[in-house]
This record gives sequence, C-alpha cells and structure tokens, in this order.
Amino acid sequence: MKKMSSSTPILSTFFGLSFLFSISCTIMAQNHDEFLECLNSRNSYSISEITYSPQNYSYTSTFLFSIQNIRFVSPSMPKPSFIFTPSFESQIQAIVLCSKDNNFEIRIRSGGHDYEGLSYSSKLPFVIIDLKNLNSITIDPENRFAWVEGGVLLGDLFYQLAKKSPNLAFPSGLCPTVGVGGHFSGGGYGTLLRKYGISADNILDARIVNANGEILDRKSMGEDLFWAIRGGGAASFGVVTRWKIALVEVPDIVTVFTVNKTLDENAHALVHRWQFVADKFDRDLFVRILITQSNSSKGNKTTIQASFNSIFLGKIDRLIPIMQESFPELGLVEEDCMEKKWIEAVLYFSDLPFGSVLDDLTKRNPNPRTYYKAKSDYVRAPISENGLLGLWEFFKEDEAKDAQLIFAPYGGRMSEISEYEIPFPHRSGNIYEIQHLVYWDEEGNKNAQRYIDWITRVYEYITPFVSKNPRAAYLNYRDLDLGVNKEGNNTSYEEASVWGVKYFKGNFERLVRVKNEVDPSNFFRNEQSIPTILA
Repeated sequence: MKKMSSSTPILSTFFGLSFLFSISCTIMAQNHDEFLECLNSRNSYSISEITYSPQNYSYTSTFLFSIQNIRFVSPSMPKPSFIFTPSFESQIQAIVLCSKDNNFEIRIRSGGHDYEGLSYSSKLPFVIIDLKNLNSITIDPENRFAWVEGGVLLGDLFYQLAKKSPNLAFPSGLCPTVGVGGHFSGGGYGTLLRKYGISADNILDARIVNANGEILDRKSMGEDLFWAIRGGGAASFGVVTRWKIALVEVPDIVTVFTVNKTLDENAHALVHRWQFVADKFDRDLFVRILITQSNSSKGNKTTIQASFNSIFLGKIDRLIPIMQESFPELGLVEEDCMEKKWIEAVLYFSDLPFGSVLDDLTKRNPNPRTYYKAKSDYVRAPISENGLLGLWEFFKEDEAKDAQLIFAPYGGRMSEISEYEIPFPHRSGNIYEIQHLVYWDEEGNKNAQRYIDWITRVYEYITPFVSKNPRAAYLNYRDLDLGVNKEGNNTSYEEASVWGVKYFKGNFERLVRVKNEVDPSNFFRNEQSIPTILA
C-alpha cells in the first residue's frame, strides 16, 4: 500500500484510544471463568503466559499492535474477550476446543492487514488468536523449499531467504508487514506472478488445527481441504500454523525502474497503450502502473500522474531491447534503470520510508497506520480512451489527494494455470487487476464517509469496463460492500453466493462442499467465511 503524503498524529490517537479502551471494554459473555477453567484443564503448555484479558495491563497494546487500518479502531468497537499469542500448536488446540465449548467465535490474526478488519473484530463474543509468536522460518536451499510459520511477515521471509542465497525467492506480495497466514491462504501475488504464479500456486504442504482440535498435514487433511486453504481463505477452515513453500530462482542481478508521466507528458496515451502489451511482455518483465493525483507542470492545476513501476529479472542490456520492441512509446533509456540484487529490489518495491535499509524489512510496524478503504477489479479488455478520460476526472477531486489506483499486469504463467487448480480463479483472459485505494488522515475518522463515497463512485463509474458475470474481486483485497453473511450461523448458499462467486467464480461451490465436510457446524466463520450447505 501507498505511504501517506502527509503525517498523521497516529501516536496521540492511539494513546487516547488506549485510555478509552482501558475504561470502556465490556465483557459480552458470562462464561469467561468456565473458558479459563477449560484451558487450564487441558494442561496446555504455559497457556496463562500467552493469555490477555481486558484486566491485563498489556491487553490494549497487544490488541492494537498489528492493526493496520485504524478505520476500525474506536472506543465503541467490540473488543475480544481474550487475546492469545500462542507459541505452540498444542496451545491453539486448547483455544479452539474451549472456544467451541464456550460459544466464542475465533478471529485469526497474522499481520493485521485484513482490509475490513475481520482478523480482529466481530459483533459476537470472540477471541483473537494472534500468530505473531509463530514466526520461525526453516529453509532448505538445496531442495528449494522452506517451512514458514503462520505469523511470519513477508519482509522477514524475503530477508531470511536472501541470507541463505541471493538467488532464492518466493512469489508473494510487496508489503513487508503483511503476514503470510492471510496472504498465502487468499492467493498472494507480487512482482513474480508472471514468471511463477502466486503464493498459493507454490504451497507444498501445510499444518492446520481444525474445528475438532486435530492437527493435520497435507496427507491427513486430504487433497480437498489442502486445495481449499490455498486461495480460499484458510480462516474458514481452521488455523494454519505452518506452510511448506516451494522456493524459486532469481538471477544475481535484476533491474528496476520507475518512469513518472503526467497528463501533460502523454500519460493518457501511455496508459491506454500499456493495456495492449502489459500481459504479453516477456514473463521476466513486470510493469505495473500507479495512478495518483499530482500537480501539473503547466500552471497551478491538479492532474494525474502515472508511474510505470517495473522489475525485470535480468540486466539493463537485455531489458532495453525488450522495451524498445514491446513498449517503445514509454521511451525507456538506460538512465531510467537501476541494477540491484533481488533483496535490494524487494526493498525498492516495498512501502517502507525513504532511506530504509534491508534490516527494516524485518520490522513489524515501520510505518504510521492510517485510515483507508479498498476495492478490486479485473480488466479483460482494454478500457477505451474516453473511459480513461472519465476516470482521470475523479482524481481532480479533493478526496483523491491520497488515493491510488494500481494496475497490476497478468499474463505469462498466470495464463497457463487452470482457474480450477486452486480456489483463486483469476487466470487466463485477465489483462490486469485494479486495486482501488483511498486514504485519509483526519484524526478521529470524522470524514470517512466522504472518502468511502469517492471510491464507491469510482467503482461504479468503472463498471462497464471491467469483468462481468460475475464482476470478479480478489479475496485479499476484502470488500464487505460485495455482501456479507448473516450474523450467527444461518447463511444459505444462495445468500453467500452474492459475494462468494465474485471472489472464487466457479470454485465457490466446491469450497462450500469442502466446508460442509470438514467444519459442518460452521465454527470457523466471519462476515465473508465460506458457509456450510443448509438442509
């Protein structure tokens, strides 16, 4: 995600909210004592040391620690009855079984980046399993795989792989503070998707605690459940504690560039042309576009800037001829490019502050948190020039000051994998994906609706130009505007299909069948979890 262009008094907000949390937390369930007795009776290793209730001094700081979108942080927000930070699978087994026995919902938090806050909020009595202490990475460079625990952040994964070998990588996202738990299980894409596919395409095995408290690996869980947790959202099926991932090869040297163009500098024609070539580039080349508001070089007026942001798995001398043949209109020259090691390119693409060093990739919260709302789309035919002209008009509005559209190209390996291979269905025929983002920095979230209305209008405007029947969306860019389950445990297949087919297309039905088999009581549920089949 993009960094805010203006500073936000986040610390003062958080300290104020911390005080309010400490005096406003209410116990929504009456069976807390029974819950704690249940945990103790299971003799789970040091369970008391990883348990935080509202009476604990560290409860508020633990709750706030991983929350990235502070739109969902307010004194009136329902708080978890308990927060658990397990270090062992046996502790998770006990938490699952005792939560089930005492009617608590479970929210599973890895990095805290859920766009709608579902990893740390619920309207019903709930507990949080925060996976931050499950953070070990075991790498086998010779056989090119690694075991990664569910609380590992992407930045730490990149960093540890680079320490083992400069030529080892894993296809995943760009933001270093994203947790692997949600990222892998929702799909997980980044700059290597055209070469190697997405994260979920490269999962070899996993360990999951299911609704019965059993620990299962790929063999014992069976291929249906293993299929479901790779792109279908693992939080609907259990708590994944570890992932076995296939590592991929990257060259000693890669090339990066960012070419910025405003409308005065032919951005409009370049964006339009990019749509015809971006998915057809050499698969070693990834060129995305970031659309933002900017000041015109001709007078004091607002315009848009298109940033052509790229990584190439090779050196400059091979990149320039490819660009001259495939996209000469951009006018890329050697001076626009920088050669880097792979891990240096990861830092270049991250959203870390300017001047950050490689060690910063391992920090859990290097950036100020902010308010934001996001949506997603898939484009299967180029947007017309007139369509783009209308889109630019939205970026002249005040609410677009910190807004962004990200056009991420598909093609390459993504077009070769069947849409049914895993639950993530967005494959052949998609030119690019759009991530819609709008940020705001008003303390107290007072003007949120202005910005949400802005992004909603952009989303409505672009309707004729994006995928249809269904209008597809990406699970990891979660959007509750697409539809939600009913509170409790009574959402039908038809009701959930309203949002489910947008994320999963023809795979939604199979996900429901798997859910019905492995969690028929629908214990693992949230506003957009996979439902069971109702009789």
